[in-house]
Amino acid sequence: MSASEMPEIPATVLFVDDETNILSSLRRLFRPLGYRIFTAEGGAQGLEIMERETVDLVVSDMRMPEMNGAQFLEKVRERWPDTVRILLTGYAEIGATIDAINKGQIYRYVSKPWEDNDITLIVRHALQQKVLEREKKRLEELTNKQNEELKDLNANLEAKVVARTNELNQTMQSLNAAHEKLKKSFITSVRVFSNLIEMRNPSKSGHSRRVAELARTLAQNMGMSAAEAQDTFIAGLLLDIGKIGLPDRLIDRPFHSLTADERACVTKYPAKGEMALMALEQLQGAAKLIRSHRERFDGTGYPDRLSGLSIPLGARILAMAEDYDTALMGVGFTKPMKPSEAALLIEDDKDKRYDPAVVSAFQAELDKARATTNTIPEQALSSAQLKPGMILARDLITRSGEMLLSKEYVLTEQLIEQIKSFEHMDGHLLTVNVHRT
Repeated sequence: MSASEMPEIPATVLFVDDETNILSSLRRLFRPLGYRIFTAEGGAQGLEIMERETVDLVVSDMRMPEMNGAQFLEKVRERWPDTVRILLTGYAEIGATIDAINKGQIYRYVSKPWEDNDITLIVRHALQQKVLEREKKRLEELTNKQNEELKDLNANLEAKVVARTNELNQTMQSLNAAHEKLKKSFITSVRVFSNLIEMRNPSKSGHSRRVAELARTLAQNMGMSAAEAQDTFIAGLLLDIGKIGLPDRLIDRPFHSLTADERACVTKYPAKGEMALMALEQLQGAAKLIRSHRERFDGTGYPDRLSGLSIPLGARILAMAEDYDTALMGVGFTKPMKPSEAALLIEDDKDKRYDPAVVSAFQAELDKARATTNTIPEQALSSAQLKPGMILARDLITRSGEMLLSKEYVLTEQLIEQIKSFEHMDGHLLTVNVHRT
């Protein structure tokens, strides 16, 4: 029986906490999700369980007697490096959390008290990524093995060389497909998390997505590398992650209307956003941009009072893209602005709030968009007209502003049925824009 034909084994999750009521809560929360669940009331007991059980993911509290979470996760990393490590911690324990990040190399940390949806989503995505990485490793090992076999082939057996070469090509295609699936899963996870952040403020639905798309376009137009443009895009999706801890009354208040204490609270959110992502290596570039996106070109921004070109280019782009979309929505103004009015507002503030080079790239992009508005090869269809294989030309957005599918998604029969089911549940028909064939 091949690896792909073997029955799927449920993932095993271990929860470690010295408080039995917390362990009970975690067991009740995760049991319906189909995982094998073990619990331990301390680090020593957790290590005993891991010696006799294969554990895919461990969630440990930080503050425990005898052996704290950082020490426990460091031992787990040393003995079982493939086990995903997540830390439960309070805000006051940030020093110990950084120690756990450095020594235990944790996948994520989750603040207590947690949100049920957040922690289950984090665990599910971590396990999905582990499965994809395991498959990628298996395919890499298979490729290496076949490479060695290829070297040992007799030069005279041309037919056998051709056969092995074909097998190698197929394996490489599978490896590339697994890698692309891993990248797509990562971006999808970021998009899902971005949507969760916007649930805090439904009036701004779609804001981060629009900011991210505009910022990525400008980054590409200004000659940034593909990796830098991707970091800028991801940072745009997660710009407001640091606002999660802000009181509701401060979320959309104009900065000039805040008291001194309120301003001190608000100016910390970019740094908190960077801190929230510091444990994920793939997001470190985006995290730095999030920290600096409220800096001003004239040096009067926050949190670090950077100025001019000392502000990362991605952050300079995000600052302008965010303010442009905010003006279009009318946040902080008496009413939503027209694109021309918002663009004039940006132009008036260059050299002060914005980098003149970024503003110039933005104006050029607006001119290009106006010139091509009527030549975009796409068509608007109802769900009944959709067919498998069609490609979305725009994000599929509900009437309340929530994104169902991102543009360039290839429709399948199952997705089309899900769109129709959503229409039936919502009571409204959707317009789906697809590339014209």
